Amino acid sequence: MAIAASFRAPAALGRAVAALGFVQADPVRAPARAQDLILRHRVTDYRVGELEHRFARLQLEEDFLYAYGFMPRATWRLLHPRHDVTSPDGRHIPTGLAAEVLAFVRSRRVTHPRDLGAAFGRERALNGWGGWSKATTRALHSLQYHGLLRVARRQDGIRVYQAAAPHPEPGEPAARAREIVLLVTRILAPISERGLRATIGLLQRGAPGLGDMRAAIQTLLADGALEAAELDGERFLWPAGSGRTEDAPRRVRLLAPFDPLVWERRRFEFLWGWDYRFEAYTPPAERRFGYYAMPLLWGDAVIGWANVTLVGGKPQVAPGFIDAAPKGRDFRHALDAEIASFTTFLQPR
Repeated sequence: MAIAASFRAPAALGRAVAALGFVQADPVRAPARAQDLILRHRVTDYRVGELEHRFARLQLEEDFLYAYGFMPRATWRLLHPRHDVTSPDGRHIPTGLAAEVLAFVRSRRVTHPRDLGAAFGRERALNGWGGWSKATTRALHSLQYHGLLRVARRQDGIRVYQAAAPHPEPGEPAARAREIVLLVTRILAPISERGLRATIGLLQRGAPGLGDMRAAIQTLLADGALEAAELDGERFLWPAGSGRTEDAPRRVRLLAPFDPLVWERRRFEFLWGWDYRFEAYTPPAERRFGYYAMPLLWGDAVIGWANVTLVGGKPQVAPGFIDAAPKGRDFRHALDAEIASFTTFLQPR
């Protein structure tokens, strides 16, 4: 079921993003960014960088859901206007530098962050990771989060901003909460109930002030919008009508560490019996799998991982296995086919 839900027939890029509802982004490129690695399995003949190149034409958005990423406008509208928990009436009114940056961007068609450096100087502010960023960059991120600015496009990976159109009056908070929980459940289905409850902590940053999202789960279960089943003591949830069972094709896939199929680590360990970890930010001496080890899917099982390096522009794949490597020619041929597909994917149009 998880394989069938994750890998439907490949579609055009716009349709694939709309069907997914959200594509997680990550800046690490080893050998490609997470958003590209996720889409290559779901978009017909997808090439690296295609999302960035076609972003504006497809009218997509960037924002924070349970993580930061790309999304169709329908998902983006669910998140805005965001409730400002520091404001008495919940409406965000920028002040100080943020208000000045907003006025500057509104006076222009699009604004590159470097334009702000020339206009406002290069003062630095402490960022959320304990490092330093330009104060104007922090202001841009805050204004984007509150829906006053949007990302118009990317230029060499850097967000270029424009003023966002006014958002309509928000719907009833409990109804929005149910829609967002149902969306996230669909993206990650089937998701363990404990995993979904943990994800709600992240959702409360992406969609603050929408009330009790845990209550939304119970409402969705009660009205039949969500279905559930227990297996070996673990309860899993999925949207009603989506729990079809299909045989997974006998093929190899190299997955992004943030692919929806592997994102929920509780389900990963439950299904495949080992605890995969993303180790790009782990000290080298403490890594078990590698800097950017990609889960290796064979048929319906994640049997190991692979580190991919580029040599002369071609991917060199070094797989590792939880048990022994599969025997026989089927796996070897499937792995060769995946490497060939990966090579084509790394060649921009």
